[in-house]
Amino acid sequence: MSAKKKPSVWQGFKAFLMRGNVVDLAVAVVVGAAFTNIVNSVVKGVINPLVGAIGTQNLDHYSSCLKAPCQVAADGTVKSGVPILWGSVLGATLTFVITAAVVYFLMVLPMSKYLARQVAQKAAREGTKEVIEVTELEVLKEIRDALVAQRGSGHDER
Repeated sequence: MSAKKKPSVWQGFKAFLMRGNVVDLAVAVVVGAAFTNIVNSVVKGVINPLVGAIGTQNLDHYSSCLKAPCQVAADGTVKSGVPILWGSVLGATLTFVITAAVVYFLMVLPMSKYLARQVAQKAAREGTKEVIEVTELEVLKEIRDALVAQRGSGHDER
């Protein structure tokens, strides 16, 4: 009786790491981390100055006091009152929207157009191949019909 050898934990781990989706995910994380620097630069260099033209460049300074008097220490701890830091939320929301827009317009949209073009080209190639096959089939049918007609006329002459 021979027992089947179970794969070791190391072999299972190696198989897990070699799956395509794990490698793709790792690449996405690295690219995402590098992309974060670009987005942060856009926010710091473009968005904040535009907002600064209206008010302050740092959106974190925008807040409202829900329960007066609001006093917040320099380190961000609340001394009294209930401050609503809506500027931080606005800043994070702008960063998210900018990130989503850049990802969509620079990555998703071009890739989807590229993939659509590839599908169209493949369909065109298959369509051409299908037309050629249909044409060859029609020619073969005509040859068959002509041979049948010749045999039929040849039998009549005898």
